[in-house]
Amino acid sequence: MKTYAIATIPGDGIGKEVVPAGQQVLEALASASHQFRFQFEDFDWGGGYYRQHGVMMPADGLNALREKDAILFGSAGDPDIADHITLWGLRLKICQGFDQYANVRPTRILPGIDAPLKRCKSEDLNWVIVRENSEGEYAGVGGRVHQGHPIEAATDVTMMTRVGVERIMRFAFKLAQSRPRKQLTVITKSNAQRHAMVMWDEIAVEIAREFPDVTWDKELVDAATARMVNRPATLDTIVATNLHADILSDLAAALAGSLGIAPTGNIDPEHRYPSMFEPIHGSAFDIMGKGLANPVGTFWSCVMLLEHLGEFEAAQRLMNAIEQVTANPALHTRDLGGTATTVDVTQAVCELLANRQQRRAA
Repeated sequence: MKTYAIATIPGDGIGKEVVPAGQQVLEALASASHQFRFQFEDFDWGGGYYRQHGVMMPADGLNALREKDAILFGSAGDPDIADHITLWGLRLKICQGFDQYANVRPTRILPGIDAPLKRCKSEDLNWVIVRENSEGEYAGVGGRVHQGHPIEAATDVTMMTRVGVERIMRFAFKLAQSRPRKQLTVITKSNAQRHAMVMWDEIAVEIAREFPDVTWDKELVDAATARMVNRPATLDTIVATNLHADILSDLAAALAGSLGIAPTGNIDPEHRYPSMFEPIHGSAFDIMGKGLANPVGTFWSCVMLLEHLGEFEAAQRLMNAIEQVTANPALHTRDLGGTATTVDVTQAVCELLANRQQRRAA
């Protein structure tokens, strides 16, 4: 029997509720399969750790994660700590430290979800957004000078490298090639950003030659927002820079019904380091501790975790259970217009996985 070592980092806010729910679901799945098991180790990094130690995670924290097979992450964000500290001190420290350069965000309308696009059929919104996850607008290059004076200046520099753009483009084209439509849209803003984004466009053309069976087009990021709303069926796989994809993927999740159902994988495609999986929602301190958090985004992130580990059958079983739960309005949490709790949804998914095992035993 295979044993997978999984690090759990709930982080802040509702991360402390949805990550344990994700662990519970993974354990139920393992019990039903008898083919693998999980060995979890929990890390209490986040806002609470910062208040005690002055940092979001230990300086050598990456060493504690390095030998894990995957990381299940909750959220980073605390109303009493500046956002740049919580983000750079934890999530981005892990993403950049382990060169998780491909951020992958699948989006589709799950069964039973009342999505905002009333003219859209569920099959019309079935996207995967690939976000460059290591450089670009979030490279961390820049600074502030003359603080507090009238001549104060601040800069954030978009840093793109040829190797960084080539590898994310190649990853996106390969992903598009693996999907039925074999279609990729490259998001750009090279009409206004005339250096880094022009290089981005040029490299897209170069990499496209390696994938003659993939149909691709280019779209300005502002026009892409309208296209996502007005012509969702024209999109399939999307690749964008760190900032552009960050924004577009939240729009995509909202169009699919809720940020609470959307997953993310921060992937090291070469498997040199553990990859990290998380829901895209934030820490949502306003509903923390009330049992209102939707754990579906975490469960779908667990599906991506399983796929990354090569457990494709188990991933499909979990996705099937998720879809059966979302198809039942009685199991919708508040963000979906329902009254179900985090525990209700978690128990329902676990029961579906357990019932499968009971049928096999019978």
